[in-house]
Amino acid sequence: MTKTPLQFTLNGKDTAVFVDGGANLLDVLRRVVGDLSPKYGCGQGTCGTCTVLVDGEPQLSCLTLAESMSGHSLETLNGLATGANLHPLQRTFMESFAAQCGYCTPGMIMAAKALLAKNPNPTREQVIESISGNICRCTGYEPIIDAILQAAVEMRSGRVA
Repeated sequence: MTKTPLQFTLNGKDTAVFVDGGANLLDVLRRVVGDLSPKYGCGQGTCGTCTVLVDGEPQLSCLTLAESMSGHSLETLNGLATGANLHPLQRTFMESFAAQCGYCTPGMIMAAKALLAKNPNPTREQVIESISGNICRCTGYEPIIDAILQAAVEMRSGRVA
């Protein structure tokens, strides 16, 4: 199979890899690049656990053709913390017990990060809408919503990683 060169920015770092034609972004991130934070869930774009940010917009990496990412900026959960300092979303998810099994957490946090970048003071309804493409089977969503709203408060007050 022919390999295609692919150059993009991942979590602020220039990245260049060779990918198989037709490979999806999730497989390239996990198997080629070694970023295991986006999770494989359904493989059909219905669970949201593989959500990454592409140029700041949430995108399902399991449905994204890796070759189409050339020149784009990608962000995963691994890019949020600064050393040992967690991003407010990571911290509030932990403190609010918003991650039980943790499988949906990367996708939830990335969807929330995209929301808070556009709207630093979202309503509860806007938070619910922003994570509506992400399925959680453990928490009942309340701790997740509370964690996102708390992170928004912290980020507005300047408490950012």
